[in-house]
Amino acid sequence: MKRINFDQDIQPLSEFRAGVSKFLNQVNESKRPLVITQRGKGVAVLLDVAEFELMQQKLELLEDIQLAETQLKNGEGIPHDEAKAKILSSIK
Repeated sequence: MKRINFDQDIQPLSEFRAGVSKFLNQVNESKRPLVITQRGKGVAVLLDVAEFELMQQKLELLEDIQLAETQLKNGEGIPHDEAKAKILSSIK
């Protein structure tokens, strides 16, 4: 996901309501999130669907890595050669 451009990507709710279509196009084209504010505070973030899905995939991968590291610390891992053999046998 691209970084927020503070001049363009933070909008008050009143302006968002008045230009919903324009802001949807902006999010889809720029691939940057749009922060919607109300009374000067952030209340919502609008994301492009593809960017949201990519973010979810990255989060799932990080959770899997964290789980694997925990399992290895607890001695629950298997040797590399054994893991490789299991993977190769499941592919055949």
